[in-house]
Amino acid sequence: MADVRDVNLNRLAVFVAVVEAGSLTAAAARLGLAKTMVSTHMQRLEAEVGASLLARTTRRLGVTEAGRAFYDACVKILRTAEEALAEIGGEEAPVRGTLRVSSPIDYGTLAVAPVLVELRRAHPQLDIELLCSDHFVDLIADGIDVAIRLGRLADSNYRAVKLGSFEKWVVASPQFIETWGEPRTPAELPALPFVALTVLPRPQTLDLRHTDGSAQSVRCENAFLVNTAEAARAATLAGGGIGLLTDFSIAADVGAGRLVRLLPEWSTEPAGIQAVFPPTQHTPPKVRALIDTFRTHLARNG
Repeated sequence: MADVRDVNLNRLAVFVAVVEAGSLTAAAARLGLAKTMVSTHMQRLEAEVGASLLARTTRRLGVTEAGRAFYDACVKILRTAEEALAEIGGEEAPVRGTLRVSSPIDYGTLAVAPVLVELRRAHPQLDIELLCSDHFVDLIADGIDVAIRLGRLADSNYRAVKLGSFEKWVVASPQFIETWGEPRTPAELPALPFVALTVLPRPQTLDLRHTDGSAQSVRCENAFLVNTAEAARAATLAGGGIGLLTDFSIAADVGAGRLVRLLPEWSTEPAGIQAVFPPTQHTPPKVRALIDTFRTHLARNG
């Protein structure tokens, strides 16, 4: 069994970079090292731990079963080390290292990516990886530092910080309105074709709130089903039906006349845009920097 005193712990960061980059060449570029040096680090690390971590072929670089388990452990070790350094450094600790952020696809494209560019411009020592998916991401298992999540959060042990809020509007294309007419009350919506997002708990139900505080829920049976918010927007723009879409994704379409907001006194309840991250005694500087940058971006852009 390997003894931790025989392992050069600096190689853990190199190993993590190799796994995340997918190749020695990409890892070398990320770390600012020569490829031969990265290769040497990996060979020596395998010798120190007494196990094969990487599966090398002429075409690709893979990770062995032992390597995958070791990678998960290394990510936790490096995160713990970063938190310890942040706690020692306090508020003045530099923002550096790697920040892995997950986000829904549409919000990641429209909002998160520009925020992360702004963050990296302010902190050039920070490496950033954005992973966009409309499926649930396990922060710990997937090595995610921060998840940007929309709507109501499930109960968990994670920490959450509210960044802003959004609501959804009922919209349709001008061509659709020419064909089907414009509804005057929520009760008229079920008679119309509806573009439904299947990843929602109740994709064909519209829970709406009037500006006077009253609420109404309707179910649309004539549904065109899609599984991403981007596809829902595209189908609505193409005249496939009415859509219940987020204000941040279609405000520009409404402003340009590509979509028409129906029942403008009705919308969904405002929901939160939140940063979710693993619980720690001291929030890492890179996470604090992301939260601050995001709030500033939302305040500036509305």
